[in-house]
Amino acid sequence: MVEIVVSYHSGSGHTRRLVEVFSEALVELGAVVHVANVENFKEADWDAMRGADAHVFAAPTYMGSVSAPYKAFMDASSDIWGSADGWQGKIAAGMTVATYPSGDKLNSLMQMAVFAAQHGMIWVGLDDIGAPVEPEKVGINEDGFCLGMGATSVHDKAQMIRASDVITARRFAGRIYEATARWKRGAV
Repeated sequence: MVEIVVSYHSGSGHTRRLVEVFSEALVELGAVVHVANVENFKEADWDAMRGADAHVFAAPTYMGSVSAPYKAFMDASSDIWGSADGWQGKIAAGMTVATYPSGDKLNSLMQMAVFAAQHGMIWVGLDDIGAPVEPEKVGINEDGFCLGMGATSVHDKAQMIRASDVITARRFAGRIYEATARWKRGAV
């Protein structure tokens, strides 16, 4: 059984929608998923993170960085850093949403990757190359991110993120599930 925690902050609902799509895909694959909003973090959420096989970090990109509430969560995790029940050796990945296709999302993903490295985690990026490199994959990873999932918000509150990002998030969930299962089995 693969256990994955998705911790997130969402200011306007776009990141929450990305997390919902991603988490639903993980559950369909057979993962046990714990979703935790960092603004309402409880001891049970910290416990879930200690016990999980993988952590997926998700935050909007505001002004070229992860949102302040997500950064506060990152800073609060320093009590876990280096402890016997820390996150060393766990799979980690990141997702972010911004208004523009670039939107400086790469900086947020880099922040998350360094955060994971500080905790001794194993980072897994997005391996899906879409069009125009692979013409049959129109809409997959439209913005070309490899370090993690970068989604673009839309103003339609029923949609919240681009339809192509929904597909990419589901595919990224499959990658994280498989990487975590492989790592857990020790077949790396």
